[in-house]
This record gives sequence, C-alpha cells and structure tokens, in this order.
Amino acid sequence: MQTSLIKTITIVGGGTAGWMTAALLSKLLLGRFQITLIESEDIGTIGVGEATIPAIKVFNQLLDLDEVAFLKATQGTFKLGIEFVNWRDKGHSYIHGFGKIGVDLMWLHTHQFWLKMFPKGGAKDFDHYALNTLAARRNRFNIRRPDDSPPMSDMDYAYHFDASLYARHLRGLSERRGVRRIEGRITQVVLRPDTGYIDTVVLESGQTVGGDLFIDCSGMRGLLIGEALGVGYEDWNHWLLNDRAYAVPCAHGRLEGDISGSLTPYTRSTAQASGWQWRIPLQHRIGNGHVYSSAYLSDDEAATTLLRNLDGQALADPRQVRFRPGKRLRAFEKNCVAIGLSGGFLEPLESTSIHLIQTGILRLLALFPGSSFDARDIAEYNAQTDFEYRDVRDFIIAHYKVTDREDTPYWAYLKHMEIPDSLAQRIDLFRSSARFFKHSATELFHEESWVQVLLGQGLDMRYDPMVDMIPEDQVAAYLRDIEEVINEYADGMPTHADFIARYCKAPPL
Repeated sequence: MQTSLIKTITIVGGGTAGWMTAALLSKLLLGRFQITLIESEDIGTIGVGEATIPAIKVFNQLLDLDEVAFLKATQGTFKLGIEFVNWRDKGHSYIHGFGKIGVDLMWLHTHQFWLKMFPKGGAKDFDHYALNTLAARRNRFNIRRPDDSPPMSDMDYAYHFDASLYARHLRGLSERRGVRRIEGRITQVVLRPDTGYIDTVVLESGQTVGGDLFIDCSGMRGLLIGEALGVGYEDWNHWLLNDRAYAVPCAHGRLEGDISGSLTPYTRSTAQASGWQWRIPLQHRIGNGHVYSSAYLSDDEAATTLLRNLDGQALADPRQVRFRPGKRLRAFEKNCVAIGLSGGFLEPLESTSIHLIQTGILRLLALFPGSSFDARDIAEYNAQTDFEYRDVRDFIIAHYKVTDREDTPYWAYLKHMEIPDSLAQRIDLFRSSARFFKHSATELFHEESWVQVLLGQGLDMRYDPMVDMIPEDQVAAYLRDIEEVINEYADGMPTHADFIARYCKAPPL
C-alpha cells in the first residue's frame, strides 16, 4: 500500500538551523514542495556555533556552495583542530586534530608504538605525528590536491565562520530556490482536535500559516515540539555541569597591522576554574565565549574572566546565553521535527552544534514522511537521534572526567563523578590496551579523536602487547621517519594568514 506525498513544509525559526534546513530541503527536494520559513527579526539567535568539523564540507557540497565565495561571504577561516589548554593540568596543552595520525605498522596504529617509546624518551610529543596538529602548532595551512600522497592526503579541515553571515548566505540561496519567508512572531499554535497534530500557527499580525510537516527551529524554547506538543526533556546536567555562557567578539591583537599571529588555523579551548573559554579566529574579528556552571561561578565573575582573557578590544558587551544540557525525549513527534537547539543542547566544546543540525536534516531526508506519518519511520528517526546525542555526550564528558585537575570544587566533582556505563567501558578498554572499536557505523568520532583526547587528557593506558613483537630499534626508526616527514611537510606550507590572503580574502564589512 502506498502513501501520498505531503505538499507543504513550514519551518518555524530562522538562524543557522532554520536556514540550513530551508537551503538543503529546497535544493534536494527539487522544488516539489512548498517551503515556508517564519522568523522574527525581534527574536535574536544564539550564533555561537562559529567553529565546525570536517563534515560541514559535505553539507556545503550538497548545496553546490563555492568554497571561496562561501568563505568570503562569512569572513571564514580554516580549522585543523582544537587546542585544549589547561584541561589535563594547568600549563599543559594538546591538540585534537582532524585527519590521520602517522601511518600503520602491520595492523597496529601509531599511538600504540608511541605509548611504548615516549616514556623512555624515544619519541616527541604526540602532536609531532599528525600533519594537522603540527601544522596547527606552526600556524600553517594548505589544501590537499587530488594527486597528493601521504601525509598531505591525510590532512582534513573544517571552518571557522560567522554564523549569522552563514545564515544570511543560505537565506539568499533558499529564497532564490523558492522558499517563502514570512516575518513575524508566533503567538499561538493550533492543534488538530482529532489527531493532536499541528494544524496552523498564528502570528502576532493575525495571519495563520498551515503546513503538512512542521520543522521546529525555534531554539531552546522548543515552541512547537515542547510548548505545543509537550515533548519532555532529558537533563544531563549531572554530567555536564555548565549551564550558561557569555559570548563577545573582540578585535585581533594586531602588531603594526599584522594579524598573522592571531589568525590561527585552530579553535582554542582554555579550561577555567569553573568552565572553559573558547577562541575562534575569523577574518574580521575573534569570537570568544566563557561556558560555565552557575552552581560554581557567579555571572559577574564569568563575564570578568571572559573580558580579562581577550586578544584585543571587546567589540560589544558580553551577551549571556542560558541552556540545559540534554535532549528532547523525542525529536520527531506527530507531524513535527525538532532541528537544532529545539531538539537538544550539547556545549560547543567539540564544535558539534552545527553538525547536529546537519545530521538532523539529512536524517529527515532519509526518513522523509508520507502523508500518513508512519509511526515506524518516526521511531527510527528518534532512535538514531538518541544514539547520536548520547555518542557525542560521552565524548564531551570524557574531557571532564579524564583529568589531573581537582584544584577547584568544580574540577574535583568532575574528576570523581560517576559516568555513563557506555563511556566507562570505552575508557576501561583504552586503559587495558589503548584499543578502540566503533559500536556503530554512525558514531561521529573516530579512533584518532578518542586517542588524541584521552592521551592529551592524561589517561594512564597500556599499549597493545603485540607492539613487543617488533624490535625496539625498528620502532624508534619508524617513529622517527614519521616525525621527520611530517615536519618537512608542515614547514613547506604557507602561513594560515598568507593562504587566506591569497585564496579567500573577504571584503571589509
């Protein structure tokens, strides 16, 4: 038995989530559906998701976005990874880089041999064994070419960009592809009395807008999924203590007009007494924020800490965002799908906010409903969403749990707290033999990510016993060869600032 197609899609809320949704649906649904987006300019957007992970390139390619034009339009820069400062202990830093680490020897990965040799003085810091991390340390960047060989072909990258400019860029694409935008604030959501499905939304002006499928991009408020349909929220604050953030842009720290030193090809996350501070370099400014726990730090102290640690002059007053770490019990309910913050919030420690928007949209396309809104499709959508949020949650929790810090009540709690069984099992396996196995093909973070973070955070782990099959002098030579080749390639790259100036320099705003 066949089900008929729905005809109309109504997106409630703009910002990054709304316009990413509108842009991709209008492109991939071939103009067969009437897509309407409702937003109010009076309602601000959070706009802190300026750092991304490499999967954003796939999203942009699906939209046929030209990379140079996109970077110019969004004041974008490149990102090779994230530097974590003071997380393991004060004064310590490491980089979680994208791309491949070293090269395998037999079936064993580079970190296994490093674990044997580093304590003996037979290896350098782990950052020297991946091109992404060493290039980041030296503020260098280049794009791989199709004919490149390792290690250049093993590099990967993402972007830093102004999220509000990205939304504006996608709005233009969407409207050219037929998306209708309605300006206005929604004052009422009308449900169908027989099914409880959303029938219409009513604007402050009195205008009513209907739809077959409604997509809630209204942010943490969850106007449709939460307030109208009553879907509850699973709170993860007992593991993820942070519930507030201040965000502020600042000027580059310029030295005689040169910003090359501050235009780093990586995001920086610096652990503070009761949270952490992000630094995201764009072409026209630096994005900064302090994510913290209100149970351990006052708002005034949080704002003061943020402003004290800026590269240059603050370009606005700090703006506070309050949030609840966790997720909706169901992201797809009746004829409504929650995309973005309406479906859940995980702090932007690993730059996953925009990625979770992207996967929510792609999941909707893969399980796109017919007019009957089959419960089996909805259940599968919710199951996949649940797995994804819990997977990312565990990776973020690991940054807090695995640490030598307990110098403040905040860090002492995190170091000794109970953690989800799924994370505890993964950490225990790393302690045993530094081994990693994916539990699902849909897990976001690969072995390279877990290895860099757990090593960087100081997890005490043994190497795979099979490493001892290879003579120690051969292992030392193997690691030395990797380090020398990666050093040569990193030195041969232009600086990040020079690459941007040549490739995608944005006009002044």
